[in-house]
Amino acid sequence: MIRRYSIFADYHQFYLWDHGASPDVPTDYAEADLVRRIKTGPFVVVVQPERNMDVPVEVEITDEPPDLDLDAWDHVTEASLDLPSGRLEIHECTGGSLDVLVVSPGTYRVRTCHGGLGTLSEDRLDGDDHYRIVLWPAPLANLAVLKQYVDPRPAL
Repeated sequence: MIRRYSIFADYHQFYLWDHGASPDVPTDYAEADLVRRIKTGPFVVVVQPERNMDVPVEVEITDEPPDLDLDAWDHVTEASLDLPSGRLEIHECTGGSLDVLVVSPGTYRVRTCHGGLGTLSEDRLDGDDHYRIVLWPAPLANLAVLKQYVDPRPAL
């Protein structure tokens, strides 16, 4: 199952969470969380796009781990997400719920892929950045950065 969205990434974030748990979103951010571009909490994964604008996001749910092509992406991470209700909610930071997808209840691995990060304008409001998220059933595992993007430009 593949779904495509335009997600308003207000405050540079949107959420994947268990619809039945309606979890609290983490608010205690450290510099490392921002560098990783991902944060987790109970029943929630926070994805952190580069722009706080509408961004294109593709979400795929598979039965097996997908092939890993690090050369195709600027930044890649993985985290675990517990979905005991079997309902994955895609939720904007300030815009509310976008979709609820039915999955088998259980623990999933979430891979976030960030592409086109070098295309952002100087003010970081425009660009061709795009995001792909893949979930598959997998045992609980630590958050991992598989490929780290370092912006060559100074922070705003």
